[in-house]
Amino acid sequence: MNYRHAYHAGNFADVLKHVVLARLITYLQRKDKAFRVVDTHAGIGRYNLKGIEAGKTAEWQAGIGRFMADQPTGAVKDLLQPYRSVIEHLNPDGELMAYPGSPLLARALFRKQDRLTATELHPEDYETLSGHFTDDYQARIVHLDGWLALGSFVPVKEKRGLVLVDPPFESRDEFSNLADGFIKAHRRWPNGVYMLWYPVKDRAQIRRFHETLKRSEIKRLLAVELSVKPLSGRDVFAGSGLVIANPPWNLGEELSILLPYLKTLLAQDNGASWTVTELAGE
Repeated sequence: MNYRHAYHAGNFADVLKHVVLARLITYLQRKDKAFRVVDTHAGIGRYNLKGIEAGKTAEWQAGIGRFMADQPTGAVKDLLQPYRSVIEHLNPDGELMAYPGSPLLARALFRKQDRLTATELHPEDYETLSGHFTDDYQARIVHLDGWLALGSFVPVKEKRGLVLVDPPFESRDEFSNLADGFIKAHRRWPNGVYMLWYPVKDRAQIRRFHETLKRSEIKRLLAVELSVKPLSGRDVFAGSGLVIANPPWNLGEELSILLPYLKTLLAQDNGASWTVTELAGE
């Protein structure tokens, strides 16, 4: 309950997470049928990059600040456009003042038939999040523990959709919670797309997490990592990772185009790196 994302909003990890989220939503919209995004650890929805919290860390300057200052071309530009368009719409004067959290980003990309369920446990953050969606019939905001939400809101009634699990990693059990929660949810709804976020701090923990997922015998798992510097100690936040279940068939190819660009753009050291790994095939 101590974690407040306002200190970290718009950093390199957010850029990776939200670029991939935008690509997944774009994929889901290739069919006319409605889908639902379930965001289990939603935060406040919109972050003030000029606020006290963001100003204390200035992490956004090495993340979304660099991203918006660059002008990619070709395939990279096209693949990033859905994400970039939301940032531009939120900052119409061209100066970076605000950054969208996952629920606001997803909602901004929706068609009229798409739906959002976002849960947040922190009382103040829940109230702030709710305020962004007042009278929005496409969004349901719930004051609930994200781990309970993961088990409660799948399968979705639309039968199509994406579950984003982005816990704060405040406790040592978070990798276990993430694996257990996902495996149980997948049993209830094996056809959904899942996106699981984790920090790259402890390689041994990440290995155990990946091995747990492999032993579950769940098919079609893709692991993606972007590190902006070498992993030099257990408490060094060197990068972030995503495990995606039921990824679009072309996502790996798209990320092989995007991640080299993001690595170069967001690198904080010569040891920056990226990987796209198939944890489990068909």
